[in-house]
Amino acid sequence: MSEIDSLSLQRVPDVIKHWPEFVESAGSWECLRDLHVMLFGGLFTFAGEFRTRNISKGSFRFANCMFLESNVPLIAAMSQKTFDEILAKYIEMNIAHPFREGNGRAMRLWLDAMLERELDTRINWQKISSEEYLSAMSRSPVNSLELAVLLKSSFIDSDSLSDNAFFMSCVSASYSYEL
Repeated sequence: MSEIDSLSLQRVPDVIKHWPEFVESAGSWECLRDLHVMLFGGLFTFAGEFRTRNISKGSFRFANCMFLESNVPLIAAMSQKTFDEILAKYIEMNIAHPFREGNGRAMRLWLDAMLERELDTRINWQKISSEEYLSAMSRSPVNSLELAVLLKSSFIDSDSLSDNAFFMSCVSASYSYEL
């Protein structure tokens, strides 16, 4: 794990402390931006800011940075009442990739906040290997079925929502996807 990831992971207890606020604003640009700032403020000079460079991962090129300020609010305004709507919103935000770095770590928490607000669940990231997740995410803009099955099979029960130690272990597991 990189030094930035280690330092960022030490901030997750603060995220958990403010979690009810994130759940309240779940799915909004402000929620995602505030999660990014809480995780990476002071670690990245650009924490919470739209990226100003075009980026890619492997052969996938994320949305052009010139359109982020106009498109991200449109994505944030997408409906999120059902799992399918939440998944579509999550995939669109991943394609946008609004930050220069730290998108996946912040967006998985953003997804968890939407799932908790709308469906009374979160993802047990410990049940999903990084290979499965990254593979499903790379194909999700074309076909989201693999990602949908992977996430649905990892839902936690509502009784586990109040277990902060479990939440921390799930977030730690999701950080391993960035290696």
